[in-house]
Amino acid sequence: MVRLVAFSGSLRKDSWNKKLVRIAADGARAAGAEVTLLDLADFPMPLFDEDLERTQGAPTSAQQWKAALKACDGMIIASPEYNSSVSAALKNAIDWASRPSPGEPPLAAFAGKIAVLMAASPGALGGLRGLVHLRAILGNIQMLVLPDQRAIPKAHEAFAPDGALKDAKLADEVRDLGRRLAEVTQQLARK
Repeated sequence: MVRLVAFSGSLRKDSWNKKLVRIAADGARAAGAEVTLLDLADFPMPLFDEDLERTQGAPTSAQQWKAALKACDGMIIASPEYNSSVSAALKNAIDWASRPSPGEPPLAAFAGKIAVLMAASPGALGGLRGLVHLRAILGNIQMLVLPDQRAIPKAHEAFAPDGALKDAKLADEVRDLGRRLAEVTQQLARK
């Protein structure tokens, strides 16, 4: 069984992206994957600072975050779009997890792993511009990012109070992203 983590790049408690990633996680579970939901708010990290890292080491929360990523085979990531890019919280979490630890290969939390991306935003493009940046970041740290992705526009109108997407077809498309990630990860694990 492949192990996936699913998380949003948002810290907001009632984040649309947190809702979105749960829907995709359901699709991955239905395809046989073990999925752990992570919340960046549970891993408070200072802004990455190499001087801080050198004098104090990685903060405990950054170490825990990295350990969770190292333990998975793939990632479901829903990223909010802030000023046409990824959130500072998501970029910072990636930066901390990308740092080498003694005795481990470079980029141990990311290299060779698979990701699927999605976004929800109140704007007309649904966070699409931020996904372009996220795809570039993840590709540069040696992740395989699936070509399929979904951006949900007008997110403030797209979700029901229970966190479900109002549009059943759209919900199926998001679940299908999770399913696809699980299937590709399983296929590659067999090789």
